[in-house]
Amino acid sequence: MDYKLICIDMDGTLLNDKKIISERNLRAIRLANEKGIRIAVCTGRIFTSADFFSELLGVKSPVIASNGAYIREKDRNEVVYKATLGAEKCKKLLSVFRQYDLYPHYYTSNTVFTEKLIYSSRFYEEVNKTLPKDNQIKIQLVEDWNDVFEKYEKEIFKGIAIDDNIEKLQDAKTSLKGMADFEVVSSNYNNFEVMNSGVSKGSAVKILADYYGISKEQVMCIGDSENDLSMIKFAGLGIAMGNADEDVKKAAGYITDNNNCDGVAKVIEKFVLEV
Repeated sequence: MDYKLICIDMDGTLLNDKKIISERNLRAIRLANEKGIRIAVCTGRIFTSADFFSELLGVKSPVIASNGAYIREKDRNEVVYKATLGAEKCKKLLSVFRQYDLYPHYYTSNTVFTEKLIYSSRFYEEVNKTLPKDNQIKIQLVEDWNDVFEKYEKEIFKGIAIDDNIEKLQDAKTSLKGMADFEVVSSNYNNFEVMNSGVSKGSAVKILADYYGISKEQVMCIGDSENDLSMIKFAGLGIAMGNADEDVKKAAGYITDNNNCDGVAKVIEKFVLEV
């Protein structure tokens, strides 16, 4: 198949466990790009973080961030798509977080809102220590959530809950899945992420493919977690990492090596570079 677009998840896929892009992965991606194939980073991460790793690829790659809620085309420096939660849905989601005693975080394209540095805000605080100032994620401590929701209602893309009590987390996730307002997926065993209804990596990949005039048969998607399922099912060729969740492996057309053994490079070499 003559692939034209490769969409690659970040954590557990493009990045190894040390959060580094291997030289072999970089080489394969750049060689594929030289053949005219577009490379898109497709992640649950905040845009600013995804954009930094996209720049490291050394190719002009579009970025799908916040599980498909925000797409930016970097060649033209334009926003292709954005789907914000809006103030009322943010409030409704917060009430569920409170009901299950889950700690809330909310994301824009460049800011994490949090009441204290814990879980994902602590993660981004640590990441910031290794980044140039222009690439750092803003972390804003919140005293009044309603004030944040009203002020940033056209900018908040998702909320996320993280907890070590998996049973409590699952109960809240099930409750939210029963609501028509939200799309709910997990990117790790101890979290769930909430976007506007209809938002997913799969829908974002379709939007991006249509934007470029590329058919789904010409799209390859590579991922490892539940939030990657929609794009793997959409793609002409869906690839699961060797370290992927079992549901992801079952949905995939091919299973490559794990993220610590250049799984991304190996699948690009096999299906695109033919080496």
